[in-house]
Amino acid sequence: MYRPASPHPQEEDRLAELVGLAILDTLPEDDYDQFTRLASEVCDTPIALVSLLDKDRQWFKSRIGMDVCETGRAEAFCPHAILTPDEVMLVPDALKDERFAENPLVVGPPHIRFYAGAPIVLDSGLPMGTLCVMDTRPRELHDWQVQTLRLLAKRIVRLLQQRRPHPGHEA
Repeated sequence: MYRPASPHPQEEDRLAELVGLAILDTLPEDDYDQFTRLASEVCDTPIALVSLLDKDRQWFKSRIGMDVCETGRAEAFCPHAILTPDEVMLVPDALKDERFAENPLVVGPPHIRFYAGAPIVLDSGLPMGTLCVMDTRPRELHDWQVQTLRLLAKRIVRLLQQRRPHPGHEA
């Protein structure tokens, strides 16, 4: 039976910081879409997302190859990825990974087989979500592709942190 990931050890602080960014449910923005397109091209995957992890859902600030703008948190890969914020989580074949073999997104549409997620970690050390790429077939990434995902995720952090008011400036 499929079991969702455990909550992040600092889940309340993480969620408070996410809400403070005032980004959830905002309109698409070209800056984020550029990173998603680049991740998809670099990794040669049909699906790429900037995924932010809310309390009960995974919301996509940017998406390629996915028709929906959110999924339930319970079936998301992202909650697993943020538990190791210093690593890109790689799942070469989700059907062979006990964490995901019975996941509804694996056994049903969109039939995810491959996942790579680079955590989006703010300067506070708290992960907000991932820049992730997915495919409907098992696969691997080269080291340079993994490193590129990590670098792109760091650039997304800069975009997110620019949303905050600067000290000494009133909104």
